[in-house]
Formats: sequence, C-alpha cells, structure tokens
Amino acid sequence: MAFRVLSRRILNNIHCSTAMKPRNACHTSLSTATVSSSSPAMTLNLEDVEQLFGSVSTKQLLRSSAIQHAMAVDSLVDLGIWVTKLKVFESGMLRDLVMTTMRHTLYANYCAGEDAAAAGRSILALNDTRLRSMLAFGAEDALDNEDCDENLQGFLHSVEVTKSLPPSSVSFVIVKITAICPMVLLERLSDLLRWQKKDPSFVLPWKQDSFPIFAESSPLYHTQKRPEPLTPEEESDLQLANQRLLKLCQKCEEVNVPLLVDAEDTTVQPAIDYFTYSSAIMHNKDNKPIVFGTVQTYLKDAKERLLLTTKAAEKMGVPMGLKLVRGAYMSRESKLAKSLGFASPVHSTIQDTHNCFNDCSSFMLEKVANGPGSVVLATHNIESGKLAVEKAHELGVERVNQKLEFAQLYGMSEALSYGLSNAGFQVSKYMPFGPVEMTMPYLIRRAEENRGVLAASGFDRQLIRKELARRLKASVF
Repeated sequence: MAFRVLSRRILNNIHCSTAMKPRNACHTSLSTATVSSSSPAMTLNLEDVEQLFGSVSTKQLLRSSAIQHAMAVDSLVDLGIWVTKLKVFESGMLRDLVMTTMRHTLYANYCAGEDAAAAGRSILALNDTRLRSMLAFGAEDALDNEDCDENLQGFLHSVEVTKSLPPSSVSFVIVKITAICPMVLLERLSDLLRWQKKDPSFVLPWKQDSFPIFAESSPLYHTQKRPEPLTPEEESDLQLANQRLLKLCQKCEEVNVPLLVDAEDTTVQPAIDYFTYSSAIMHNKDNKPIVFGTVQTYLKDAKERLLLTTKAAEKMGVPMGLKLVRGAYMSRESKLAKSLGFASPVHSTIQDTHNCFNDCSSFMLEKVANGPGSVVLATHNIESGKLAVEKAHELGVERVNQKLEFAQLYGMSEALSYGLSNAGFQVSKYMPFGPVEMTMPYLIRRAEENRGVLAASGFDRQLIRKELARRLKASVF
C-alpha cells in the first residue's frame, strides 16, 4: 500500500470584482505598491469581525481558536511528535487515545473527511459561505506500480465526485505526482534532468517536450556524479507513470475541472516539473489551462524559473496556469544543502521570501491581465493579500474569466479568506480527505514545518477572540 497523507486546508476562494480599470502594461512590483482603499468593492476589510465570521458557527470558532493557540506553542508540538515516535504508540491504548484526540481536534479542523462523501459534505458547507474548494485525495509517496495504480483510482474518483457537487464549488482537483510515480523513479529522473542541465550533450531519449525546469541559479548539488541511463524496467515504469497522468488529465478535461500539481522538495521537484510542463503543453489549449503547476517562492531561484517558464509557454502558445506559494520544506532543504557543503536554496530571511512572493504575484497578475493563463495566489500573509488586491484592481483582472484565485489551507487564515471573498474575489480552501490514520503523519509534519506560520497567526486569533467576545456579549445583553 502507498503511504497516504492528507494535507491541511490550504486555499481560499477569491471572487474578482467586475469593476474595471484600464490595464497597465508597466510592471509595478507588489513589494513597493501602495495599498489604497479608493474602491469599496475591492477593499480588503479585516476589521468588521461580525461580517468576516458571520457564516462560521461558534463551535467552529472555539475549536479553531483553541487549536491555533496550542499549535503556536513549540513545546506542545514537540511533545506530540515525541509521543508518536514511541514504540508503545504503534498499538494499544495510547494509540487509540491519541487517534481519538486527533479526530476531534487537528483532523476535524484541517481535514475535510475520511472519504469522498464526507469531503463532499464539507465542500457543500463551504460553498454556502461563498468559498470554493480544492479537493485533495491524500495519497503520496508511492513505493511501486501497484501503489500508484491504486492511488490513481482515488484521484479519478475525486474528479468524478465533483460532478455531483454544485457548479464551480470545486475550483481544482489536487494531485501529488509522488502518488502516481514511484519515489525512486522520481529521484532518478531528477538526477538525470539535473545532469542534462550541467551537460547539455547528455541525451535523455525518453524526454518529451517541456518548459525550462532549471534556471542558471537553480541548485544542482543533489547530483554529484553522472547518473546511469534508465534501465528498460525504469523506462517501462516511466511509461506507466505517463499513462496514469494522462488518464487523470483526460478525466479532468471531460469533467471540466482543472488539475493542480502540488510541489515537493528539490530532491524530486525537477521530475515533478517535467511531468507538469509536458502535460500542460499537451492539454492546455485556447485560454483555459487544465494543468496547473506550483512555484515555491521561498526558493532563491523561483523568480528566474518563473520568468523562463512563462516566456517558453508564451512562445509555444500554451496558456499557463500556476499556483504561487511560499513553501513548506525549509528545514529539509537547509539540512540537505548543509550536509553536502552548499548554501541553502531557501531565501536567507523571511522578508526576502515575502518580497519574492509579492514580486512573482505582481508579475503573474500582469501576465494574466494582458494575456492567456491563470494564477492562484496561495498565501496566509495579510500584507501579500492586500498588495495583490490592490494590484488586481489596478489591472482590472476579471472575475468572469477565472484569471485569479486566492487560496488558503482549510482551517487556517479564516479572516483573510472571508475578507478576500467579501472583497469580491474567488477564494478556495485546500481540502484534504482520507482516514485519520493516513492523515496523522501529515498533520504532525505540517505542525512541525509550519509552526512559524501558525505562530504568526496571532492576527487571526485576535479577530476570532474579538468575534467570540461580541457573540458572548450579544447573548448576555
């Protein structure tokens, strides 16, 4: 069986205003843009808590507040991780107790349900609050072809489920390439692609048309020596992986729902980009991308790669869909680079990461405003949200053309999600689903990797406390 993990609620829906302003072809960085409040329809209002949380139950607010406070405490996160590593946790009463606790706390807050039917009910509830959903079946890290084939059925079923839900309630179906291509093969493909970047004469006979995968500043230290060509068995496995992704893309085309490919760490990301870009060339037609890729802006080479990718797509006449995120593998990236004697590929400061995300957002908003393609801005950062709203208003990015989607994790940044939605943008929540046992390692990993994000959620906690206090006062008086 493949090891299946579910990710948290990642993305909010943003509804773009139909109010239009003349398009401006001159690039203005979001990092230096001035956020104005001249247009009420496009203003991001995060002060009116009654309006922000009007569609959220008191029970949900209480649970969210409690979990956010707990996860912001490093010692509690460390204790939880330590308990799950104990041998006595593998079976018995301790495991049952922890699983039950998880089911009613972290899992209930960050995951959409244990199966597609439960996820569908969560999607309907979100849809009633004018938020959309990114449906994420929680499989990843497949070991062999049997695992991959089984996981593919889960992803195909996810696409099928969207047919029974209200139109546009599901903005994307999410796929992890690590679930439909064995991890060992992804590592091999990434090594071969990196070596070809080092030595352009290195021939890869299996390689299909793709956009540029590396920039001149991209890290290549993962591959220290010339890798051996794929064996006949590996080439057969690659063909099977290509066929699985093809089936999934064709199913998404049939149902008319975009497929968004999640990003991983740089050990396997080159192969993931290769699969994504070759599929985009095949399936993205006219002005409607079916296959979306992901760019992690905490990487130093993110902006350079983004420029190369969009330039190549434009030259080939392929409408490109991209999701911009900051990234979630900082610790892993830094440790690997240090172990090999290289500098981390991650920006040195959090402000550098913010600037990179904002610059990439500004660039993509201008691209989609003046041409084909779409962008998903996945952020929990309030300032990035404000800057993007102002830029979208300046450029007149139209809601009806589905050019822009904002996104946050399910169960996180509720104020930002509802604020963006109230401002007239499309907003989606990243909705992972699957059994608790599968999601637990994922939730622990996310707690560890994102504790900085969670600790920075004080603004959200403050607004939730304010709304809870308002409700208590209203009930008493």
